Amino acid sequence: MQIGIPAEIIAGETRIAATPDTVKKLVAAGHKVVVQAGAGVKASLPDANFSAVGASIVDATTAYASDIILKVQAPTAEEIALIKDGATIIAMFDPYRNANLAAFAAKNLQCFALELLPRTLSRAQNMDVLSSQSNLAGYKAVIMAADEYQRPFPMFMTSAGTVKPARVVIMGVGVAGLQAIATAKRLGAVVEATDLRPTAKDQVESLGGKWLDVPMSDEEKENAKKAAASGYAWMPGPQYIADQAVIVDKAVSQADIVITTALIPGRNAPRLIKAETVAKMKAGSVILDMAVETGGNVEGSVLNQITTTDNGVKIIGIPNIPAQLAAQSSALYANNVYNFLATLLNKEGQMVVNLEDEIQKALLITQAGQLIFGKK
Repeated sequence: MQIGIPAEIIAGETRIAATPDTVKKLVAAGHKVVVQAGAGVKASLPDANFSAVGASIVDATTAYASDIILKVQAPTAEEIALIKDGATIIAMFDPYRNANLAAFAAKNLQCFALELLPRTLSRAQNMDVLSSQSNLAGYKAVIMAADEYQRPFPMFMTSAGTVKPARVVIMGVGVAGLQAIATAKRLGAVVEATDLRPTAKDQVESLGGKWLDVPMSDEEKENAKKAAASGYAWMPGPQYIADQAVIVDKAVSQADIVITTALIPGRNAPRLIKAETVAKMKAGSVILDMAVETGGNVEGSVLNQITTTDNGVKIIGIPNIPAQLAAQSSALYANNVYNFLATLLNKEGQMVVNLEDEIQKALLITQAGQLIFGKK
């Protein structure tokens, strides 16, 4: 089969869905792999690296004419027009917000949305794009915040006086949040963290962070436990939200750096920090809102901008943070894609979709002219 890797055309997307390592495996399995010229340049992967392992360097038309197309971002309406009928596409589709799902179905495209992976399955771990990309995003978020912060993270003892360590608050302790805690601690900061899942407390403390505890009712504990088993957050009751707001207000208003990571699939990001809390922070403090693409966790964050409030607080609203580390995020993403693609191909290299397979069934969003997502 011909497998195509087109260049990403969405602004700010620097990643690529394949690397020479994954292409080499596909070529060895007997597939023809075509890579659009320049597709990997922003990820430090020149065309020569792909041709050296057997890929053909082609134009966009040839890449989109493939039987299987591997991408980072879902094809746009412009790209859909270039894809041949009946092709298979593997990418991150953002299916809850993607307005083009009907167009994929209309063109008889078989589409797999990688972010729908059942994360509780152990055999799915090497296909988990959310984890691989969030891990890097958590690290980079701290580095970006540190770059905007005008003081050092660690404590310094100098003849001119003592420099206090930065106080960092992490809101949301998933993969990105845990990596942010670890990175901030390595840089010498004092770190506090909070999450809707009480099971995250042990993880926070194991990394040297302080847990910001919010009292929970027995019912809320049970709901949180179920959510933890699924790998996602839960929707708390009004009392918990009120109690959390008090604790968050106190911790954030005293923080030097705040990083928010809270996302809920299919919904706008929960608003965790109000403008009145930001107004209490010290001049020079920094907030990085990792959920800015889905509405933001922070009141006042603006997509694609770094804004400064009247009281001198910087709010970073830069989206798609994994793209800031294109070389490494591409390598991990490409491995995730290859591992999933391998489940679709039999020993003869032919595609065989098995809807009895939990992973394939969960990821499939369009097939045979039908829009499946939301109807399972």
